[in-house]
Amino acid sequence: MKHIFRKGTDLTKPTLLLLHGTGGTEQDLLPLAERIDDQASVLSVRGNVLEHGMPRFFRRLAEGVFDEEDLIFRTKELNDFLNDAAEKYEFDRDNLVAVGYSNGANIAGSLLFHYKNALRGAILHHPMVPRRGIQLPDLTGTPVFIGAGTNDPICPAQESEELKSLLETAKASVQLHWENFGHQLTLGEVEAAGKWYRENFKEA
Repeated sequence: MKHIFRKGTDLTKPTLLLLHGTGGTEQDLLPLAERIDDQASVLSVRGNVLEHGMPRFFRRLAEGVFDEEDLIFRTKELNDFLNDAAEKYEFDRDNLVAVGYSNGANIAGSLLFHYKNALRGAILHHPMVPRRGIQLPDLTGTPVFIGAGTNDPICPAQESEELKSLLETAKASVQLHWENFGHQLTLGEVEAAGKWYRENFKEA
């Protein structure tokens, strides 16, 4: 998978896994990583799927309708890539915190839904529920931040609440942060995610 790896100045910190939104690239969220933890290593990945020339992490059948078979395949592909990248770049595979926006948040959520210990934590900006009707792995103590917009036309408020509920049922520790905006990523949401990160990974 196309990616950028930047070694941090403090290798005890989590490695930040950056996952862009539809039409983005591995460059998009690098400024976000700087705001969250400028000492952490960064692994920023580009999605392997193209939709009308726009990179994504998995196919969809329509707006808000995921191609479930492709989602499962691409989630495994990403998980395998992370295993290989941890060996290649010598970072701790068990100390990976995802930062995803929109489609990137959905694939990060799918990692949590499908693989126990795939992520130590996750910042999900405007995610949807990746799959329904499946048993989630035990996520006891896994901290998850969900950033949501009260007027988000792509991701309705009840979707954010449902995702929070599903993750909490799997014993994850979830903070749901609301902004009175739509699907865009606001400075307030980014700052709230940074504060959440510092509270949850200060001893990392």
